[in-house]
Amino acid sequence: MRNILSRAVAALAATLVVSLLLPAAAASAHGQLATSTPLTGTVVREPLAQLALYFTEKPAANAYFTISGPTGSRVDNGWSSGEPKRLDKPVTEYFMVNGVFEPRLYHTGFPAMVTVAHWPAKGRYTASYLSVASDGEAVRGEVTFDYQGRTTAAPAGWTAPTAGPEPALLALAEGEGSASPAVTGSPAGPTGAAASSPAGASGEKSGGGFAAWLVPALIVVVVAAIVLVAARRRPATRGASTPGRRPAGRSGASTAKAGASTKAGASTGKVGRSASSGKTGRPARRGRR
Repeated sequence: MRNILSRAVAALAATLVVSLLLPAAAASAHGQLATSTPLTGTVVREPLAQLALYFTEKPAANAYFTISGPTGSRVDNGWSSGEPKRLDKPVTEYFMVNGVFEPRLYHTGFPAMVTVAHWPAKGRYTASYLSVASDGEAVRGEVTFDYQGRTTAAPAGWTAPTAGPEPALLALAEGEGSASPAVTGSPAGPTGAAASSPAGASGEKSGGGFAAWLVPALIVVVVAAIVLVAARRRPATRGASTPGRRPAGRSGASTAKAGASTKAGASTGKVGRSASSGKTGRPARRGRR
């Protein structure tokens, strides 16, 4: 019984943690990476001049992109905006509206075209990015792929970049600066306009959204009900088995007693017969003498 209750409590705690983190993760996924060329985990067999990273909104003007080769050395040579394209698979992002998370579908991808200076060797390459979304949330991640094409030489006079992201971008990404994209020079527009109608977002809404507290509350109710049912059924099962055993024991004891009485009676009968036969035998012998 204690094992069942402890497992149920542990499952309840884990479920609560996951359910509380899910809405926060969905709310902070603005301006996320929608797709890329090449896709992460794929194999590239021809040297590409650029890598294309498509986001659900335009990257900030001071966004930071790098491409590192198998040895860790950088091979990126700057980035620029490209022409938006329609996504093959829409991306869903959630926005808090009056205490309720409402989904919005994004059908358009806004690219950051990162130039590749050269391909020094075969192996694993990593393209990393850091930007700030229109709501002030940090947008960061990486795309990794395997390059198996021919090696190319670096351009004349080119040196591997060593500069890091701008301090203003780092401050915004860490939540220490202003959340307004206008400060970062993002082409997404003023904060109010971007927040109410982000670029590339459609007006489609799948359902009426859901309250932030509704999912954890439902999970608590369901798990609590399961714990109560398990706690009530366990004693009932034990109680039902005990009476069933007692009658069996009593009937067995009664049977044993009856058997003992029968044996005792049989023994008494034998003694009586032998005694009576002995008594009747003695006068007969005496008569013969």
